[in-house]
Parts: sequence; structure tokens; C-alpha cells
Amino acid sequence: MRLLLHVCCGPCSIYPVKSLREQGHALTAWFYNPNIHPYTEYGKRRDTFLEYAQKVALPAIIEEGYHLEDFLRKVHGREEEGERCRVCYELRLESAAQAARSGGFDAFTTTLLVSPRQKHDLIREAGERAAQAAGIPFYYEDFRPGYAQAVRISKEESMYRQQYCGCIYSERDRYMPRKKD
Repeated sequence: MRLLLHVCCGPCSIYPVKSLREQGHALTAWFYNPNIHPYTEYGKRRDTFLEYAQKVALPAIIEEGYHLEDFLRKVHGREEEGERCRVCYELRLESAAQAARSGGFDAFTTTLLVSPRQKHDLIREAGERAAQAAGIPFYYEDFRPGYAQAVRISKEESMYRQQYCGCIYSERDRYMPRKKD
């Protein structure tokens, strides 16, 4: 199949790219992540991914512009972790589905499915809803078994490895002291 692979960052793309290529799929990567804040973080993730894509000869499409406002408008009023993540996944996967359909791909998928820290069930639901709305299949695969391998490789390659999912809320949660019950 010709797959459009939504990519969140370089390290997370390592195992899905390897796995999907081993299965014989033709991949094109698509980088669209309006949730990433601040812009310097967005740039580090984008540039790290582009370096990796070039190294492994992975065709890549970078969504032009920095669309933070789109993310903030969609998530406003739904900032609680589970709900904001759902909105974030929907935003990115709806865009991936549209890009896959307009690009003539057979299906789309996402590297978000590699991280054990992401909400896997919400990603799958968002992908399936986006697929139905766009009229193009969502290719589901649980890439989490390859997560440790990808971490090891990304460290060996000295890739930039982020410390939070990317959104302003997760950055806040990372540094803000937690209330004790």
C-alpha cells in the first residue's frame, strides 16, 4: 500500500518506518503538529525529523506554517488531559486523512501509535473517525512493541529527544508542582 505516515517527531518515526517498510508498504511522511509549543520546540522536532527522513530516504511533506492557534482554538475549554489529548489527536488525524485522500494514498497512519505514553485507544478512535469522514482507510498497527528499540536507536544517533508531548498544557504539567491529595 501507499501509506501517508503522520509523524510527530524523529525518534517516534524510527520503528513505524522500519516495520511498515518491512511489510512492503511505500511510505511518505507527513509532519503536521500544531500542538507543539513553543515554536523553538516545534523547530527542533521538525528539523530532527527531517534529518532522519533524509538519512533513511523517506519522502517527507512538511505542512507549511506554524498552526498553534488552530490547536488552541480547538482545545479551549477542554484543557483536562484526556479531553485535550482527544482533541489534539482528532485535529492531527483529520488533517492527515484529508492529506492522504488528496494525495492519492491508499491509507494513512501515525507514529503516535508507538509511544506507551500516548493514549492509544483515543488515537485509534480518532484515526477511525477521521478515516470515515474523509473516505480513506486508517491503517492501524500497534507499534508499541518497537518503542524501546526506537529509544535505543535515537540515543545512539544522538537525535533530539523531547521531554513532553509538545503542548503547552503538558509542558505546564511537567513543571508545575502537583497538589497532594
